[in-house]
Amino acid sequence: MSRIRFAAAVAAAVLMGTQPLMAAPTAPDQCGGKDMLAEFKIKEPAVHQKIMDEAAKLENTEAILWKVEKDGVPPSYLFGTIHLPDTRVAVISDTVKTVFFKSKTVALEIADTSEAGIVEAMAKVPELLAYTDGTTLNGQLTADEYAKVQKVVTKTGMPGEAAAVIRPWMISMLLAISDCNKAQMEAGKKALDDRLEKDAKSNGATVIGLETAESQLSNMASVPNDAQILMLKSGLAYVDRTDDMIETLVQMYLTRNLGATMPFQKVLAEKSGVPVTAFDSFMKILVDDRNARMRDKAKPLLDKGAAFIAVGALHLPGKAGLVALFRNAGYRVAAVE
Repeated sequence: MSRIRFAAAVAAAVLMGTQPLMAAPTAPDQCGGKDMLAEFKIKEPAVHQKIMDEAAKLENTEAILWKVEKDGVPPSYLFGTIHLPDTRVAVISDTVKTVFFKSKTVALEIADTSEAGIVEAMAKVPELLAYTDGTTLNGQLTADEYAKVQKVVTKTGMPGEAAAVIRPWMISMLLAISDCNKAQMEAGKKALDDRLEKDAKSNGATVIGLETAESQLSNMASVPNDAQILMLKSGLAYVDRTDDMIETLVQMYLTRNLGATMPFQKVLAEKSGVPVTAFDSFMKILVDDRNARMRDKAKPLLDKGAAFIAVGALHLPGKAGLVALFRNAGYRVAAVE
């Protein structure tokens, strides 16, 4: 779910770079999509059961707040976020609030996801955003798929022909944000990560980033091109259901059904004719490898104690998730909420 946070930042940066962001007078607190997992349960119970069976195999999915302890220092906490301004997920509970405001250090994936910061990072690595070797996106998609891409690109204020050289991961990021989400950004509604950063600074805590915007851009671009194309094809198959996709993720987050996230995505891929193996490099590069690096960056904070580490909820579960990695590193980790 960290991908949503970075997608929001990228989308805002692209909009900022191509057209002025006019403040929207109003924007809904919730975008009103349909829960597609609940829809499967009614219309395709076998598919729903397949997702839930796969979800049950994943460990450490039952909580978004975890207590991390080591003898001799105050406890720290690991918190899974979802980067949306939806009022149901953008406000922390009293339990989270209590431990958050006692923390001396707050670590986020990226300490600054302002539009200006992302624009600056993107300007440093233009080759990661667009093809420079003569490759074209339209040469790798069907005519119908490319027409959908052009529609997405023109909504940002860029000319439709610019779509030909934009790398597929970038288009996938733009696909992850609905028109409703854009309206929320334009209205100034803040996502949870942004609120945590602001509140931490107001509380006098030290705020650090476990990663940089440049490193996240590099990670996105390092997924093999063929896998990027396949994942883009899957996303384009559901381009008209972006609000529904987001609502589904919100419900998974609220019900602590984090293990269903990837099985759900893989089912959608299969239904669109995309092999689930397309997600292998995505999971390795954008989740597992990054988890290991975030663990290493977080360890000095945990050794000092009183740290609050907030990352996308997808980074918590599984054998390569941060909960397991912290335990394997010798810390005691227990679910709180």
